[in-house]
Amino acid sequence: MDQGFPFHHFLKNKTNITSTKFTPNKVFEKPSTNSDSFSTDEYELIQKEILDSLKSIISPEKFNAFFENNFYLDSVLLDKISFRVSTPFIKSTIENNYLSSIDTAVESILGKKYDININVGATTSGNSIKPFQPERVIVSSDSSRLSPIKSAKTAKFTLTQNKEDLRLNAESAYIKYMNRPEVHVNHIDITKNFDNFIIGPSNNMAFATAKAVSENPGETGKYPTLYFYSDSGLGKTHLLHAIANEINLRYPNLALCLTTGRDFLKDMIYYIQKKEIHEFQKKYTEKTDVLIIDDIHELSGKEGTQNEFFHIFNELHIKRKQLIFTSDKSPKQIDGLEDRIKTRLQWGLVIDIQRPDLETRIAILKKKANELDLYLKEDIINLIASSIKSSIRELEGSLVRLKAFSDYMKIEIDVEIVKEILKLHKNTDQEKASLDSIAKATSKQTKIPLADLKSKARNKEITRARHVAMYLSQKVLGSTLKEIGKYYGNRDHTTVMHAVEKVKQDLKTDNSLSTDVVAIESQI
Repeated sequence: MDQGFPFHHFLKNKTNITSTKFTPNKVFEKPSTNSDSFSTDEYELIQKEILDSLKSIISPEKFNAFFENNFYLDSVLLDKISFRVSTPFIKSTIENNYLSSIDTAVESILGKKYDININVGATTSGNSIKPFQPERVIVSSDSSRLSPIKSAKTAKFTLTQNKEDLRLNAESAYIKYMNRPEVHVNHIDITKNFDNFIIGPSNNMAFATAKAVSENPGETGKYPTLYFYSDSGLGKTHLLHAIANEINLRYPNLALCLTTGRDFLKDMIYYIQKKEIHEFQKKYTEKTDVLIIDDIHELSGKEGTQNEFFHIFNELHIKRKQLIFTSDKSPKQIDGLEDRIKTRLQWGLVIDIQRPDLETRIAILKKKANELDLYLKEDIINLIASSIKSSIRELEGSLVRLKAFSDYMKIEIDVEIVKEILKLHKNTDQEKASLDSIAKATSKQTKIPLADLKSKARNKEITRARHVAMYLSQKVLGSTLKEIGKYYGNRDHTTVMHAVEKVKQDLKTDNSLSTDVVAIESQI
């Protein structure tokens, strides 16, 4: 047998490549008879064949979203084949939905089964992955060459300039994440979808409505006008992009415009300067089926822009097009907005998104830690979730900071490091929640006297408030049913169990109840 690899046995391609000569690279320090090693040209050909095969078995929309310019072959070693993708979301989506398709494609091209590994690739400019370059891996059986990860106990912390530089680097990564630029006009972020949106009592109504609109937008839908409002960083923008992605997938024929209040203003100024304001009006009234404007309060005080928006809104509403808006306030609370516009923004469904409750914050942290490939023990997750309550963005930013610190310092993250880096000392020194503090917070929120919560009274309002207090007592404190029953008028544990289960079920559909639960928990 000559030095040429019998490539034609493995690749089902009409191109004659049997004359290609190459010398196998030494990818292992110890020779192995079953290791595979290809030249750069052959790697590129394998990649092309695999992509062509995938294209024939995956829908065009899914292929373009997750494989086209996103999926690259890295290495073929022994019984393992590795690929590289552009984002953690694409990695997760492929691993959860398309591994069997990849397995089929690989076996059909290379003639045998391989263990498939998906890695997230480094990026160059924009969102593109580095051009294809086969990875050459050196595998060594000498474990003494590997540097063990230091633990928090063995790591030495000294106040040196080097340590301070590392801290500054970690802080820089956090600041960069928190101040990342907003999405540009009409640019839809494919990583934001309904599948990776964490649902809880604070946002379940918003999620369900957004999903319904994305499945049936505009004329035949139930909510032709939709308005979300909340404090910054609670998921409004994520929902907008999830809606846009779903509509584009389900209704590719619809013209969708996702923009911000500020970009809407800039767009109008651009057309005014060109003396083509009629083209601006046509763009939105005649060429748009779904209009999504994030941060509509940015039009506050802009009389000319508000006037154009008023007429665009009316025209699209008459045509039964889909209109979706977000703001940090309800329409009637936005100063500097004309009453006629406030009225129209309230024509549809207006939904308030509250701060996430403890369980939702924990779920968000676990998802983000998984994306960052950051291992944190359960007590650390609970500590962060209990301490940072105001913003999902701040929650995720805290993990970016910890990840950067861990990478730069080469140490494992423990509770003391978390307290130091995230400055949680004040939060952890606060008085712990108790049955009494939960009862008082419930009384304050529901306007039901504390004595009535503990009484035998059974009218609807008192019973509802008592059930909420019982639910939070078990959820936040982990109190036993017997302890809770004793506190609330010596009630039987089965009564408490019924109360807790009823609140859990009602939270799925009752937005008012969700608002009360989140508000009470934030006071505890």
